[in-house]
Amino acid sequence: MSTPVLECERLTKSYRAGTPVLNELDLTIPSGKIFGLLGPNGCGKSTLIKLIAGILMPNSGGIKICSEYRSESSNALISYLPERPYFSSRMKVNELLDYFEDFYEDFDKLLAYNMLRDLKIEPLAQLKTLSKGTKEKVQLVLVMARRAKLYLLDEPIGGVDPAAREYILNTIIGNYNPEASVIITTHLITDIEPALDEFAFMGGGKIIMQGNCDEVRERTGKSLDMLFKEVFRC
Repeated sequence: MSTPVLECERLTKSYRAGTPVLNELDLTIPSGKIFGLLGPNGCGKSTLIKLIAGILMPNSGGIKICSEYRSESSNALISYLPERPYFSSRMKVNELLDYFEDFYEDFDKLLAYNMLRDLKIEPLAQLKTLSKGTKEKVQLVLVMARRAKLYLLDEPIGGVDPAAREYILNTIIGNYNPEASVIITTHLITDIEPALDEFAFMGGGKIIMQGNCDEVRERTGKSLDMLFKEVFRC
């Protein structure tokens, strides 16, 4: 059996006194998988992603990346796409590529330029001149042009037009190595489902269901979207 890329052990996170956002959550993700982290608003998906990325610290519990407890050195193994663009609007797209090339040894600038070309994004354009959806495409290009072990994609297709979603999903599928895994959070389950190998439903600060997508569809006769609506029915 391959070494898990990610192991979360009894992970708990509270922002203030009261109910924890994450409550002794356990999650293991093997290598070579595209994994859907799915759940309703406020269930803790983004909090979990930020803990894995090292942006937040847990109150208790542990996180292992490639069998080692998370540390500063783990940052070199993780490529993180936040829910919202965060770069200065004064920067040009090609300046961002230069920045990533200087900062990350595993950044493939040629691959990034090829993706920009396919998405018809002008490398000399300033970010402030781009639409919200195009800024998100640029950020995805930067993230997927790295040769990381774990990609964390928080709502990667939420702000882009439907015509670009297929290309973006193909970009995600085609640009990670077989030893890496990709975690995707999204509300657009129907759009993302064909790309997923495995999934987990989050609720109440825990993982309440996890499995292989094909096996679950075969066993239940339902798509992930149908199953999600059944599990989280109001």
